[in-house]
Amino acid sequence: MDGTSGLHAWDKSLPAAADGMAATDFVATKPRLSTFSTPLLVLSSPAMDANLDRMAAHCAEHGLALAPHGKTTMAPALWDRMLRAGAWGITIANAAQLRVAVTFGVRRIIHANALVDPVALAWLADVQRADAGLQVLTWVDSTGTVAAMDAALATAAPSHPIDVLVELGAPNARTGARDVATAQAVAAAVDASPYLRLAGTAGYEGSLAHDATDASLAIVRRYLQDLAELHGSLAVDGDSIITAGGSSFFDVVTEVLAPLAAPGTEVVLRSGAYMIHDDGFYRRISPFSRDGDAPFRSAMHAWARVISQPEPGLALLDAGKRDVPYDEGLPVPQLIADQLGAPAMPLEGEITAVNDQHAYLRYDPATVVRVGQVVRLGLSHPCTAFDKWRWIPVIDEEDVADPVVTELVRTYF
Repeated sequence: MDGTSGLHAWDKSLPAAADGMAATDFVATKPRLSTFSTPLLVLSSPAMDANLDRMAAHCAEHGLALAPHGKTTMAPALWDRMLRAGAWGITIANAAQLRVAVTFGVRRIIHANALVDPVALAWLADVQRADAGLQVLTWVDSTGTVAAMDAALATAAPSHPIDVLVELGAPNARTGARDVATAQAVAAAVDASPYLRLAGTAGYEGSLAHDATDASLAIVRRYLQDLAELHGSLAVDGDSIITAGGSSFFDVVTEVLAPLAAPGTEVVLRSGAYMIHDDGFYRRISPFSRDGDAPFRSAMHAWARVISQPEPGLALLDAGKRDVPYDEGLPVPQLIADQLGAPAMPLEGEITAVNDQHAYLRYDPATVVRVGQVVRLGLSHPCTAFDKWRWIPVIDEEDVADPVVTELVRTYF
């Protein structure tokens, strides 16, 4: 928790009593969930801890390191939770996120993207000049990327070379050299650069498939085999890193890349959604859901209030696109209660659409739904849930009436 940050009456969903207080001081008053307003995103500490333990056990079993993708939450307090659970480092996606990670003291950072902005590279050179123990690895996928970095760093004059990983992509995928031969040429350009040091290889298999059919898993497997081939072909001066693994196919990454782990070679997963998980996309595609062996649990839910019943079987809730994710599936109604913190009952229904500030709940007209009641929503895709909230309450007890909020998590989007 960013305990020194002040709370304000205008912070979405926080109680008026929190106005002007430090987050730690407010939490020390033991506020109940019922004192917050709707819409509200809530995190479960027991679910997060269970997911952390599950992934830590997987990595330990297979000799893998873990650098979870911090862009999922952009919450340094949750990054710290991952690091204390054994994570090797934190992954980020752009220069702004890199500044947040450095500011909050992360010591190993994977910048899972090309960094060619001269202003950002000059800042990184300054930071690493002042702190030789800070490890930042960024990606290159073309000789043009290497040339752009060289041009910027010639002016920035870094005290030591910037560590880079050669990114392998695939045709019609996202970034990355499109084949092994091209990636090898990129590595040769890095070796020739006075400002860069080749530290290994990187890739992202998640853009190659969006389901877990045998055909999709075969595509992912072939790509990872190419990544392993690339890594084996490169001459890295010193310890090397090979990294892949989003939250959907880290089982295949483990299968193909874990055998490469050895003294001097770190195999790093970057799964970012595992700690929060969800009740939608990742619940369906996560390896632990697919194999049925102790699946992750969703640690996030939203509460929204019924504000209108304009016709039978339709209720409008006070949560919309500004509050809940909708890009990987609409929210799913789960429970209904008279008020936040009150006993809840299962609710059958469907969210059929969301506007900026409304969700359309369709339900059997015979079901009792009243204006003023609150509905718990299961959500899909934590990456687009957290960016809608500055402060997110955490509860330690999930199945008690009106739980105490034990922490406020601050995001930095």
